[in-house]
Amino acid sequence: MSNQLINQYIKEFEKELHEQSLRTEGIMEVGNVEEVKDGVISARGLDNASYGELVTFETGTQGMIVDMTETNVGIIVLGSYENITAGSRITATGKTLSIEVGEALLGRVVDALAIPEDGQEKPKAEARYPVEKIAPGVVKRKSVSVPIQTGIKAVDALVPIGRGQRELIIGDRGTGKTTICLDTIINQKGQDVLCVYCAIGQKNAKIAATYELLKAQGAMDYTVIVKASASDPVAMQYLAPYSATAIAEYSMDQGKDVLVVYDDLTKHAYAYRQVSLILRRPAGREAYPGDVFYLHSRLLERSCRLSDAAGGGSITALPIIETLENDLSAYIPTNVISITDGQIFLETDLFNAGMRPAINVGMSVSRVGGSAQTKAMKQVAGKLKLDLAQYRELASFAQFDSDLDDETKKFLNRGARATEVLKQQKNQPLDLAHEVVILWAIAHGYLDSVEIPKVKAFEYALFQMCDVHHKKLLERINKQKSLDSKDEEELKRIMDQLVI
Repeated sequence: MSNQLINQYIKEFEKELHEQSLRTEGIMEVGNVEEVKDGVISARGLDNASYGELVTFETGTQGMIVDMTETNVGIIVLGSYENITAGSRITATGKTLSIEVGEALLGRVVDALAIPEDGQEKPKAEARYPVEKIAPGVVKRKSVSVPIQTGIKAVDALVPIGRGQRELIIGDRGTGKTTICLDTIINQKGQDVLCVYCAIGQKNAKIAATYELLKAQGAMDYTVIVKASASDPVAMQYLAPYSATAIAEYSMDQGKDVLVVYDDLTKHAYAYRQVSLILRRPAGREAYPGDVFYLHSRLLERSCRLSDAAGGGSITALPIIETLENDLSAYIPTNVISITDGQIFLETDLFNAGMRPAINVGMSVSRVGGSAQTKAMKQVAGKLKLDLAQYRELASFAQFDSDLDDETKKFLNRGARATEVLKQQKNQPLDLAHEVVILWAIAHGYLDSVEIPKVKAFEYALFQMCDVHHKKLLERINKQKSLDSKDEEELKRIMDQLVI
């Protein structure tokens, strides 16, 4: 044996002894890679490492421990894993994963580790926040009572969303789920609400189109886009919503209101299932591991409204779930429905029939209800949801019977016009005053004599008249958020003047 080879063995032996002594003293934890599978590492030797701990590979790439057995640990790689091979050395850092956060991120597109992906320079960090964090306790929370105005008539009137609420947007592919969320973000302009849009498992082209839309609408001034596209490793898709929530938590702790959109958690569950199956966790229903409920519950529980003593900030969550053939009873939909404070169900048949947004009134609910509505909206939309739900049921039976009494005909007549009023073009959210004015008109029967094809023309004419001749009325409604007797008298005069 050559002297060179002997010297090499001696050096490796001394290195091993040194690392062993460091491990014994509790200074350093070292292990070795056993398997590399699609960005998920199985390793031995990290006996004293903990769940969620950061580790460093020989290549300099970092990973996070997400699985622990008696002999091995499972690690997801936070970056490129092509150069990591079996036998590579791993060093535990003793730290948990955290990201740099701050309002300098507003207007930026970042990855799941808050590293910019828009080609601009790195923003200045104001703090580091852990990606995983225990949700605030009940003592730190307060009830939801301030609305998030989405600018969508059907949502604000029928299934209102409050600051600190978690409202699920659910429906089949291509039914307008993302559109509702983007319109809500666009409508937060001037509302003192910061927004975080988290794109999980989407095409890069779709994320780019979303960025351009928000930029064109001036919404990127108060929005951060957290991106984990379909081409990114599953580890990044798994971490992205937690990182988005960490970015939001920083602003919440400053006493600000934040809106977070998770688009979508179905793909997040797919990514976690992929990681879990590689780690050989037992597969349960639909091949998901047993802790998939906890995956989303620990994420969404972080959204809340803090009490004044805790700062008074809030995080409002709009998670999106994609169904197959409108099946709400599937595993992931039922999980997330049970976690959230209500759901907006978008139905394919309504979408195909031209209803935009395609909200199924009977299956949609807000468990916060009127608490998340302004007084003005309560005044005009009090009975609207119940009436519409009854109208849909009655209309399905009425088509088989031509002999209807006058009261039923009147009910069906108004329901058809209310349905037409609630239709709305995408990316055109309305302020509170415009919503209240048109809903007041339908509630007081001013559209009963208007032909259905002319309802939209009536609405346009009403808005034009208010914008030109009754600006003070609109300003008053937006400011006071209620309707008094003088406002109602003025609205009656407007309606009497308006003839289609």
